Amino acid sequence: MNMGKTLFAQIMEFIPWTSFARIVARYGGDSRVRSLSCPEQFRAMAFAQLTYRESLRDIETCLLANQTKLYSMGFRSPVKRSTLADANEGRDWHIWEDLAALL
Repeated sequence: MNMGKTLFAQIMEFIPWTSFARIVARYGGDSRVRSLSCPEQFRAMAFAQLTYRESLRDIETCLLANQTKLYSMGFRSPVKRSTLADANEGRDWHIWEDLAALL
């Protein structure tokens, strides 16, 4: 039984989370949010890119298939399709622009 970190968790270690938190605070990215924070949205979309997911339904299905590993991947709860759609639509795009510039 593997006791180490998942590959996804190892990749996410390269993200400067404290700087990302400052960016989110600057644009108010987590205001009026109940379930999906900006870091969780980033993790979900990064997971989608790394696993070649093509739709929100595909992302949700793949994350639910790995439900036992979600906590170790950085998710507090399973990501629902409608929640991810609302987050992608409602969050300020400047958050992601600044994060890309930071990386």
